[in-house]
Amino acid sequence: MNRKKLRALKDRLLNGVTFLSSGISVVVLSLIFIFVFSRGWNTLNWNWFTNDYWSVNMYLALPEGSQSSYNKPSDLSNTVYYSSKYGFAVTDYIDEQKISQIKIVYIDPSSPLLDASILTNGPDFGKANPIKVNMLVQKFTYMDDVGISHSAGSIIKQNAAQFIDTLETKSISIKSTYVQTIGGGIRGSLIATLLLILLSLLIALPIGIMSAIYINEYASHGKLTPWIRSSIELLTGVPSIIFGLMGMLVLYPITALAGANGTSILLGSLTLSIVLLPTIIRSTEESLKTVPDHFRSASLSLGANMSQTIFKIVLPSAIPGILTGVLLSIGRIIGESAALIYTMGTFINDDPSILKGSTSLAVQIWSVMGGEQPNFQLACAISIVILAIVLFMNISVKFIANSLRKTW
Repeated sequence: MNRKKLRALKDRLLNGVTFLSSGISVVVLSLIFIFVFSRGWNTLNWNWFTNDYWSVNMYLALPEGSQSSYNKPSDLSNTVYYSSKYGFAVTDYIDEQKISQIKIVYIDPSSPLLDASILTNGPDFGKANPIKVNMLVQKFTYMDDVGISHSAGSIIKQNAAQFIDTLETKSISIKSTYVQTIGGGIRGSLIATLLLILLSLLIALPIGIMSAIYINEYASHGKLTPWIRSSIELLTGVPSIIFGLMGMLVLYPITALAGANGTSILLGSLTLSIVLLPTIIRSTEESLKTVPDHFRSASLSLGANMSQTIFKIVLPSAIPGILTGVLLSIGRIIGESAALIYTMGTFINDDPSILKGSTSLAVQIWSVMGGEQPNFQLACAISIVILAIVLFMNISVKFIANSLRKTW
């Protein structure tokens, strides 16, 4: 075999390996997307975004003589079961844990369910607490015609039809109810993630951009500057869990002065801002390098000083590249979990605030998958939300960058 044929064979072999590797990558990524969307797509709905993760349990009493007669509204669907004695309708519902539940979908304006009061001992005992639409029925305790108490509801494995049939045919009055709100939502974690992104960027962007300006524009080309660059690159390889430990040991006293008495979004933001600094510094520096030197020369020749040249000529020209660093930073924040486990905590907080512990969307995935019964559906649904946020950020940043590039 001559040298020409051998070279052609080698080229075909290299091309084949390249195409095979690309094909494997595409197949693997496609399978991941198919798995995530097939398992999590059905969970996505507006209520899931607005609901709390934790359900609120309520033990309530209804007034004496609660039975009456109510007419069923004509607009209720065939999958809804109506109680003409108590004036409310229910339907079968599958919750986020894939457990069959009974959900209240309609309550008559004069139904006794609206006159319920709290039965739990405590300062709120006896206070009015009306039952609302979309609550889940766990148990209704009713009295039969001979005065004996019985139970009905999902807690004794009844569906909606059996529950209503029991109340209609066997009950004389309802003694007490045990209902709960719908849980499994991501509202708290979504708000915490947005707060985390905002605070982390507010801290990291000014420091990172100013550091890059110093290294590229002001620092001399001696031995110190390459050492600084090498140190910054070294930080990019440090595992994020080490940053989390550093945050607890070094940054926690700072957040404690602000009133955070434990893990908090503020502590997580401070930690992530340090994690993001190498990315922001390197991307900003590379963007500054792409600005032609004749921009600087022209500005200086017209009488501008160094600071005016940098902040009015060089920096605006580098903003499209800086936005790429911002995009990478946002992606890192959304996908980070190890550092946040130590600094933000793993408890899913439905009412997040800057000085309280909470979970980001990524940490919530870790939380729901770390239990005795991993919730694949919820984890995949949250993954879809994270992918959607990253896609939206990509499109937004590219649109802004293109607009700025045309302007300048």
